[in-house]
Order: sequence, then C-alpha cells, then structure tokens
Amino acid sequence: MRTHPNPLAVVRNLGILAHVDAGKTTVTERILYATGTTHKRGEVHDGTTVTDFDPQERDRGITIFAAAVSCAWDGHRINLIDTPGHVDFADEVERALRVLDGAVAVFDAVAGVEPQSESVWRQADRHGVPRIAFVNKMDRAGADLDAAVASIRERLHPAPLVVQLPIGTEDAFTGVVDLVRMRALLWADGDAVEEAPVPDDLRDEAVARRRALEEAVAELHPGALEEFCDTGTLCEQTLSSALREVTRDGDGVVVLCGSAYRDRGVEPLLDAVVAYLPSPLDVPPVRGTHDGEERERPADPDAPAAALAFKVHATSTGRLTYLRIYSGTIEKGDTLWDASARRTERIGRILRVRADRHAPLDRAVAGDIVAVVGLKSARAGSTLCAPDAPLVLEPPGVPEPVVSVAVESRRAGDTDRLASGLARLTEEDPSLVVRTDPETAQTVLSGMGELHLEVAVEKLRRELGLEVNVGRPRVSYRETVGRGVSGLVFRHVKQDGGAGQFAHVVLDVEPYEEGVFDFRSAVVGGRVPQEYVRAVEAGCRDALAEGPLGGNPVTGLRVTLTDGATHVKDSSDTAFRTAGRLGLREALRACAMVLLEPVVEVTVTVPEDAVGGVLGDLAARRGRVTGSATRAGAAVVTATVPLAELFGYATRLRSRTQGRGTFTARPTGYAPAPVVTPVR
Repeated sequence: MRTHPNPLAVVRNLGILAHVDAGKTTVTERILYATGTTHKRGEVHDGTTVTDFDPQERDRGITIFAAAVSCAWDGHRINLIDTPGHVDFADEVERALRVLDGAVAVFDAVAGVEPQSESVWRQADRHGVPRIAFVNKMDRAGADLDAAVASIRERLHPAPLVVQLPIGTEDAFTGVVDLVRMRALLWADGDAVEEAPVPDDLRDEAVARRRALEEAVAELHPGALEEFCDTGTLCEQTLSSALREVTRDGDGVVVLCGSAYRDRGVEPLLDAVVAYLPSPLDVPPVRGTHDGEERERPADPDAPAAALAFKVHATSTGRLTYLRIYSGTIEKGDTLWDASARRTERIGRILRVRADRHAPLDRAVAGDIVAVVGLKSARAGSTLCAPDAPLVLEPPGVPEPVVSVAVESRRAGDTDRLASGLARLTEEDPSLVVRTDPETAQTVLSGMGELHLEVAVEKLRRELGLEVNVGRPRVSYRETVGRGVSGLVFRHVKQDGGAGQFAHVVLDVEPYEEGVFDFRSAVVGGRVPQEYVRAVEAGCRDALAEGPLGGNPVTGLRVTLTDGATHVKDSSDTAFRTAGRLGLREALRACAMVLLEPVVEVTVTVPEDAVGGVLGDLAARRGRVTGSATRAGAAVVTATVPLAELFGYATRLRSRTQGRGTFTARPTGYAPAPVVTPVR
C-alpha cells in the first residue's frame, strides 16, 4: 500500500455520468465488486444493485436518485456517486456535480455520445469538473471505439486521449492493450485481470496508436512537448504525468474502454481514477462569502469547518443529510452554524455511506463526503460552518419546473397527510415545487417532466400509503414582449388621511434577451432619487409574476425608467414600488405579447421500416425534424417538439414500432406558441 504525507492525497470524490442505459449503474456495481466492497455482482435487470436500492429504481430499471458509496482501491478511498441518466432527474446530477472533484463519463460503444451524455457533459463543464471517459459495452454487436471517440471529439469538443486499444471485437472482446505501459490486459470470464505482452498481430497498430497519443499529449502539455522535441518520444513517466495534468486542467479527456457487464476493463478504470483525477488537495480552495466579502477555505482538517449539504433524505424516522466537507473537521456532537437558515445545528451521528447502508464514524475531515443525522432545518444547498467563522458557500442552481399536475387526496381525512408528504418531497428534491392555484384552490405539483412527477406521486403512495388523484400534466408557459411601448406614464396617488403616497414614473418596455429581465434608469437631473429607482425596479420585478395573456411569468424584456417626479412629503419607497408594479402591468397590457411554450429536443431511435410513420407522428405533434442518421441498422431522428405534445408519446411510439422504438428528450428552452390565448 502506498503512503502519502497528507491523507487527503488518497481521496477521490467522483461521479458516474452518462445517458440513460449507457451502463452507469453496472459500472458502479463492478467497481464495488472489484474493490471488495461487495462480494456478489449486482445486476440492474435482477434488481440486486447496491446503488439502485429504491423500489421504484428496481421496478423501472433506471437510476432516479443519486446514491453515494465509499470504497477503497490501491490505498485510496473513493467516494463515488452514481447519478441518474434521465433528463427529468438532471437536478440530482447538478447537486452531485457541485460537490465532486472529478467524474467518469460512460458512453455506449454503439451509440457514442447521446443527447443526455451531452447535457451532463455541459453540466460538468459549468462546474469545472475534470473527467475521464469510459466507452462501455465493447462486447455488443456494432461496438466501435473509434466511432465513439469521434463522436466525443465532434459533439463534446475536448481532446480525446485514447490510452487503450481493444483486443477482439464484439463477442470476441477479451482485453485491451494499455498504450501507456505497452502491455496487454486480458480477462477470462469470472477471473481477475492478467498481464501479458502485446499480441504480435496488434503490435504495429499499438505502436502507431501510442505514437498518436504522444503527439496529442505533446500538443497540450509544454513539458511533454519539450521532451518530445528533444527525443522524438515520451517516456512512460512523462506521459502519465502529462495525462494527469491535462485531465485536471480540463484540456483533454483520457478515454478507456471495456464491458462492465462482463467485468472487463474495470480495474484499469480504477487505476485511471487514482492516477488522473484530482484529490481534494488538487482543486482550488472553496470560495464563499461573509458580510458581502469573498473568502477562501483550504482543504485543511485544521481550518475552520465548512461543509455544503447537497442531498436530504427525509424518512418517517428522521432526516439524513449528505455533506461534502470542504475544510475543517466535524465530530459527533459538534454544533455547527447553518449560514443559510441562520441557526445552529447539532451533529447527532456521522455515517460513512454505502447507498442504503451506513457505517458510523466519530469524525469526518476536509475532503470527505458523509451523511449526518440530527440536522433539523438544513436543506440541499445549505452551508454548515464553524459558528465562530461563518461562511456561505454558493448553493447548486435549481432549475425552473416545466410540467405541473394537480394532486388531491381521495379521502377527505388525508388532506393534512398529503400536505406533509408533499413538504417532505420538496425537502428532498428542490426541483419539485408545490403551490396552491389561486383560482381553483387546487394543490399543484410542478417538476422537470412527466416521469419526475410520476415518481414523486408514486413515492407518496408507497411510502405514506396515500391514495392520490392526479390531474392531466400541464406545461409551464411563459410570456414575453413581441413589440414594446415607449413613454408610458403612470402616476400613483393615494390620499386617505395621514401621510399620502405619490409616485410618477415614465417607462419604456422593449424585447430583450431570452429568459432575461433587464432594468435600467435613464433619469437625469435627479428627478427620481436613486433609492426610489431601486424601488421602481423591485416593483417591476413583482409585476413579472403574472403576464396579461394568462397570468404566466413574464421574461425576456428590458424596462427603462426614463423620467418621473416626486412629492416633497408623500413620496416613499413603498409608493414608487407600487408605481413600478402597476405601471409595468399597464405597460405590458399595451405591448404586443407573445405566449412561449417549453420545447425539447427529441432523439427517436427506430427500425428503418418505421421511419415514415414516426416522421408523420412528429409532424402531427408540431415537431420540426433537425437531423437523421443511420446507426447500427436503426434510424435515429432528431426533432424539436413542444413539450405539451409529448405527453403519452412513449406509448404511441411503442405501438407504432411494435415496441422496438425508443426516444429521449432534453429541454432546449422556450419558443412562441402557435396561439395567443389565456393559459393557466
């Protein structure tokens, strides 16, 4: 076992990212088996996986909730999070990426980069998370490592650095050539990996690919370039060191291959995780704010404690809060300051997590990912820190919900239980929103998609035993300005005894960047003091909650305050805020407004003989085909479709293709709806 001067150097916090059905959970299960954490291979189709432990995950055969596990490999501790691949659960991926130092992106060797692969890759880009790629399912018919790598280069735009050459194809895939150490790694079913010389029939190709790898690395790494120019080659140590630095800087992605289902390629993947992905010491100190000032905290067990809660699991017996500890040390019984809720919390117990099983710990240090028991108010995104060194860390972003359903309890006596059950759901999943419709008094549950809401409602039924009626899904519309107005004058005057209210504003409203509200002041001569300008902006933001077409949120506009007037006694922040709210409402009624509906990019994979029917069905759903291709004997059609038209599409597609068609969808934003009618 290796020894390191700093124990944090042997920690790896990483996630498994991929499109649905690329094999993330199977890769995770094989990692647990290879590291000795489990003694039996878990299978998704058998419902025996460690990380997909929720009954719904086992019934549906997909990952729904991000699950954390800890294991050990070659003297290193690996904290691993298996993330969902379905677009409806992208918020689980977002919260996991916020606390991870590295990731393994899994790709299907037949399909290459798929739509959700691209989405999670972009999420990782936003968080600056270094990645290595694992091309899985090399034993499938049509598997092609080079084609998968080409799709990574074309669609994801990193420099793919392929460090392995497969030995055998499809069913005959038995091993890989390690191009860094120039050795063969072979697997026999049920046996561990065996090292061997490079097979004679692959030696020339292996030498050529090693040369291509050296050239690609030299282009990205100055030190490697210097050695390559001096000697015409790279030694193993220089190549490994350069691959590590290029990966951690995000300039390239190391690509490995294998078949997780057949347990081939997992050990080299673990070696690559240890060799190339960063430890908590290799990432920049976490940044936070206190009293408006930005501060840093190093990954040091002796520094003041700072941790971010990224997941809450609420049960009838208590709350389990998952933490990434960025600095300091926490011990059982410690009191921490919840900087988000501004209250103290006491750590009851600390647990090392292995999905739904836990091992107690006395303490946890910087770099750890653990679960704690005893926190009462902490939510996903809360910062927990030392009371004498407060700090607020940036929470993960929460996407706006796009689909809503009305929910009600079937039994009148279950209304309170339904309310508490919905509160628990939103506590665990911040991307779920519960509200009461002011017109119908219905309880409305909103989320990221049909499946997201199905899972949430099923959770109410299974865990709480609630009988729930659910309305037809509805999408969340938006409104925007198609043609603006200039010089709209609004005077707010109120006099009903005592101090009155007076505010006079002149507003220009115009279309602006999609999804953005911009407010600016062009008032000159101090006709509206600065503090009142801020009040007008706040009032305008209040008015954006309900648009004139159907009470939908308004977005994509710029409001300019061009003039105004005040009263020496009756003007106030309240008066100008009211004027801003009512003035913008009146201005929006005068504008030409456009109703926006959410649209998604749909990728449909069907047999070639079913393409005509699928294209016709997409056209009937107001779909716009943007591309088509043939892959492994199947047709792949890409189209942009309004989300409202996709309800029930899975059943329709199965019936049109005799169950052989599949589709995936990912949100792409909003587009004008064909009719401008009030929508609630």
